[in-house]
Amino acid sequence: DELLDGICALMREQAWLPEFAARVYRVSRGDRGERLAWVKVTGGTLHAKQMIAGRSGAEAWEQKIDQVRIYNGEKYELAQEVAAGGICAVTGLAHVRPGDALGAEPAGDAPVIAPVLTYTVLPGEHDVHVVFKALTELADEDPMLGVSWNTHLEQIHLQLMGAVQLEVVQRVLADRFGLSVAFESGGILYKETISQPVEGVGHFEPLRHYAEVHLRLEPLPAGSGVQFGTVTSTDELDLNWQRLALTNAMERDHLGVLTGSPITDVRITLTGGRAHAKHTEGGDFRQATYRAIRQGLMQAREAGAAVLLEPWYHFELEAPGECVGRALSDATRMGAEYEPPTMAGDRAKLVGRVPASEVQDYALEVAAYTSGRGHLYLEFAGYAACHDAERVIETAAYEPEADLPNTPDSVFCSHGAGYTVKWYDVPAAAHVKVDPATFRSYRPADPTFFCH
Repeated sequence: DELLDGICALMREQAWLPEFAARVYRVSRGDRGERLAWVKVTGGTLHAKQMIAGRSGAEAWEQKIDQVRIYNGEKYELAQEVAAGGICAVTGLAHVRPGDALGAEPAGDAPVIAPVLTYTVLPGEHDVHVVFKALTELADEDPMLGVSWNTHLEQIHLQLMGAVQLEVVQRVLADRFGLSVAFESGGILYKETISQPVEGVGHFEPLRHYAEVHLRLEPLPAGSGVQFGTVTSTDELDLNWQRLALTNAMERDHLGVLTGSPITDVRITLTGGRAHAKHTEGGDFRQATYRAIRQGLMQAREAGAAVLLEPWYHFELEAPGECVGRALSDATRMGAEYEPPTMAGDRAKLVGRVPASEVQDYALEVAAYTSGRGHLYLEFAGYAACHDAERVIETAAYEPEADLPNTPDSVFCSHGAGYTVKWYDVPAAAHVKVDPATFRSYRPADPTFFCH
């Protein structure tokens, strides 16, 4: 009682926002499998059946809260409203992730947390699709967990932060879903980008099919992700076909041509295309769009403009002064970029950034050579150029032209039969000659673009 009275006496009374605001701090599942979003109300009042607006990445959404639950252990009571300062669980919000801001709650400047390792899931005796569904449910609850399905290899790939998180996932799969799975040793989650603009062309014309797509691929600043838009006039390509081509471009991750890693920090702009009034079907534009992106990436590789990216950490290393020589030697060996060390009494501090691939178990080394008196702090600093790209590319031994589900080649038709044209000959064989004089102002592929 005295401790709690002391805490109450010392803490300031919170000034809550007058309008509704809340922060999601957890996502879980109820006894019947229903999705629960756990929130702290930081302004106004949260009501049952209230419409909530929010964002998931670039996508804006609006949904209605169904139930508001006040939990006590495993049991709960339904509430009609929760005032600022209260915590509760709500049902009905399908899009929220832990850390999301709702209503007037500011987004804040929380450190970026992103998975940097990738593992292959070994389902053992379990059906791979059952395992994939379970992992997808876990990824829905944890923003630090990524799950992807490799259609060509029929494998599940898991992206996460490290070995401890992997153990947690393994235990939850066993306890909640009764699934005993193993994982292949993890590797760094690389990405790819380009350093200069390129034009990509894709053509898909087997018998009784037709679509051609022209795209411009341009580099974007680090951390921008992949953006999509169009400059194509509706006189050159009907708006419905433009929407279809960009929908196809946005529906999947596209792989780079150096190691087969996902591309990022690229703007993909539709610059032209053609459909056939009689023979074009929806899937034709999908094929032409995929091939156009890959053909552009192959041209970037040919021009030396394809860039391999790796995750980097911002690091702070504190160690006794007599250990600073070892710390500097290790930082140089790991390819780190750092400022000169600073001294505070008998302790040294080294600050900089380091490739994630080089620092996986380094915290244990620090503890060993400083006899437990040193500390390593790491924070994800985004993706940047790979410090040993040649070695990684050689080890991956990726052959982009042999990756048939992601082929850069195109299909043309002659005398009633389709035939393949290699990617480097596609621009000369293309039916459409793009004229920049016909371009309209750039229009991003946002929700307004797809509205009728």
